[in-house]
Amino acid sequence: MNHRPLIAIPARFASSTSALRYAAEVNARALVEAVWRAGGEPVTLHPHAPGGVADPAEVTARLSRFDGLLLPGGGDLAPHRYGASDAHEAVYDVDEEQDGFDLELARRALADAVPLLAVCRGLQVVNTVLGGTLHQDMGGPGREHRHLRHPVPLAPGSAVARITGAARVEASCYHHQHVDRLGAGLAVTARAADGAVEAVELPEHDGWFAAVQWHPEDTAHEDLAQQRLFDALVRAAG
Repeated sequence: MNHRPLIAIPARFASSTSALRYAAEVNARALVEAVWRAGGEPVTLHPHAPGGVADPAEVTARLSRFDGLLLPGGGDLAPHRYGASDAHEAVYDVDEEQDGFDLELARRALADAVPLLAVCRGLQVVNTVLGGTLHQDMGGPGREHRHLRHPVPLAPGSAVARITGAARVEASCYHHQHVDRLGAGLAVTARAADGAVEAVELPEHDGWFAAVQWHPEDTAHEDLAQQRLFDALVRAAG
């Protein structure tokens, strides 16, 4: 059997799961299956950041065992992580340990040129690590991107256009936050019709990197353009 590149995916905390009876650490099955279809071995990482601060040396050592990293969606980042003094009432599921771990994972992956695919919250984590900020809420019903599929044009020649092989994609979205001030070195390569940032890349980065605000795992089983994001990650990791 050929070696499957190991793709690290930080777990998301769940207060309860019926099968396990207690609080759990989970990843979306669709996300894991998309990595598996691509030929990767998805591995869930336990988030460890006591007091919301991860040990850089520990994270570096843990990440060094893997061939690639996938930063998945999840709850909102704590607004103080990107310099906001107040939290909007719509901010939800903030977990300081999750934040601290994800941020340090992204920081180490970028520094060490580990192949990195960032999805939804993952894109926001990368933007924050690079000094960017977020709009805490898009404005509620009719403006937020929840349970929404919509066409998103991709910048010609951009990494996401090359990877997907498409000029536009049908994006499955579930978010109420998006990029405000762009992080250092990032370039926007896709926007929704309302101007919300949908994809970014790092033109000067030495490693493989792609980040999308939508959830490609939702439709990757039937949409080749979406599956190609996972295929490209695993290929780069191999």
